[in-house]
Amino acid sequence: MSRITRLANSLRTIGGLGRAVPKVLRYRPGSGRTVPDAFEEVVEANPDHPALVMDDRTFTYGEVDGEANRVARWAQAQGIGQGDVVALLMENRPEFVIQWMGLAKIGAVTALINTNLTGRPLAHSLEIAKAHHLILDKALEENFASARDELTSEIEIWGSGGPIAGVADLDADRAGRSAAPLPPGVRRGLDGSDRLFYIYTSGTTGLPKAANFSHFRFAVVGLASTGWTRIGPEDRMYICLPLYHSAGGVMALGGTLLNGGTAVIARKFSASRFWEDCVKHDVTLFQYIGELCRYMLNAPEHPDERRHKIRLCIGNGLRAEVWVPFQERFGIPNILEFYGATEGTLSLMNFDNKVGAIGRLPRAMQKLQGAAIVKFDVEKEEVIRGSDGFCIECDIDEAGEALGRISNPAMYEGYTDEKASAKKVLHDVFKKGDAYFRTGDLLRRDKDDYFYFVDRIGDTFRWKGENVSTGEVAEVLSLCDGVKEANVYGVEIEGADGRAGMASLVVGDDFDIDHIYDRVVDQLAGYARPIFVRLGKEIEITGTFKHRKVDAVKEGFDPEQISDPLYFLDTNAGAYVPLDADLYRAIQGGEIRI
Repeated sequence: MSRITRLANSLRTIGGLGRAVPKVLRYRPGSGRTVPDAFEEVVEANPDHPALVMDDRTFTYGEVDGEANRVARWAQAQGIGQGDVVALLMENRPEFVIQWMGLAKIGAVTALINTNLTGRPLAHSLEIAKAHHLILDKALEENFASARDELTSEIEIWGSGGPIAGVADLDADRAGRSAAPLPPGVRRGLDGSDRLFYIYTSGTTGLPKAANFSHFRFAVVGLASTGWTRIGPEDRMYICLPLYHSAGGVMALGGTLLNGGTAVIARKFSASRFWEDCVKHDVTLFQYIGELCRYMLNAPEHPDERRHKIRLCIGNGLRAEVWVPFQERFGIPNILEFYGATEGTLSLMNFDNKVGAIGRLPRAMQKLQGAAIVKFDVEKEEVIRGSDGFCIECDIDEAGEALGRISNPAMYEGYTDEKASAKKVLHDVFKKGDAYFRTGDLLRRDKDDYFYFVDRIGDTFRWKGENVSTGEVAEVLSLCDGVKEANVYGVEIEGADGRAGMASLVVGDDFDIDHIYDRVVDQLAGYARPIFVRLGKEIEITGTFKHRKVDAVKEGFDPEQISDPLYFLDTNAGAYVPLDADLYRAIQGGEIRI
């Protein structure tokens, strides 16, 4: 019995891939099977079933297939073929799916560009994809204009969604081409291991990296979602997360399209429109990011928030303090929290609604799947090895870096940048010659084999000789009256060892800084209490709702650089006091001992 078959059988016993396993095996590298092959089978089985819905527009499976065939013929006319890269900069809408599906039909690769990018980061994303063509959404015309002068190579632009001055109209060109099926053999030579997409990392700490994403990986992620959610043709999945990312564009969309369901697409997340959309379109499932749930919980009551037909939501990053209030207020029967990464080899799933857990994996399955948590030095930001040179597994409830074994090269597809790919692989972990994917996350495991997210490596920092988890501190602050969002990070103080905690808060009218002081003193150890607090109107986030910290860390706590109100934890006064220029100089000069 092969390893993947043993894994499949084990997953069945804990509610995992289930009926999706045989389909996944059909996509294995070397099978010659691609995503368009699977999609065309669904089209043939039910061409008139709704595939994509947005606002008052509906595309059946047959219509999506026909429009994708037009795109394929447009691409062929431009000399685009197998392995060629076309960049797609487009907001969420049905045409997004139609464009990449059409390109995939002829074996081309689509670089899914983050729609929030401008200037140098956008130019960087286009250049590392080595795309010679860009499909540009009219709504993002200004984004591209800001990056055009940064480009060092020529790229041909094709507009969609409205006229763009000086740019060829892809929609008009596509409309004039045949929607008939493509000739047999158009994908001859393609393999499941061939690239389907480039999907970019969020770039929370630097420029984005382009992760390779194959037809096989799309099937594994999409069909794993199938097994977990039991999605079928009668289901309608609401997708308000970006289609350029793996959560919305692969897990939610892929699981839906590969099983004949209906994807209900929103241009972007809107707390005010969420429930209205779900009721209007008879939504039965949706995919979330944790902060999305917090936004909805902080939003005013909506008349549709309990009139929906939602049976389940699936996602990641749902904090424990939001979980139960969210589920109870909105009447969500089932929440499936998972853990994974676009380019990773480790995935976890919380099947039994254990609040706060990102998944459970019995000990035997941990060995079989190659999941491990190893001791990690937060200050040096490196794993700890024993006297034998190998890594050391963490004890129960001890935080360490999570690793996923790479049993064969096909499991880890890496990035377009080979050096970046190599940095994510740890060798000789438990024995000579083995290799593991580095998640860059600190997790812990309890005695019942539930896993919990602790922090991102680089977010955890050392202060007073102790490790401070930004996630733990943010969770405490988020429960304070008037706090809508909390972003926690470490800042440097001249002459001090380590980094002092700082919290950037978005607050409401009922916020009270004195309540913050009482809460952190009561709930946090002395070393974990934020020394500085910053009150802002918003916290910068990525397109997938992750807090960006790099700029906030650079700005530090200097009132001459920051216009937002700043506070200092004054233990002598027993309060957070306003931080002005004189107090700042006293702290930096060592006159005030912290």
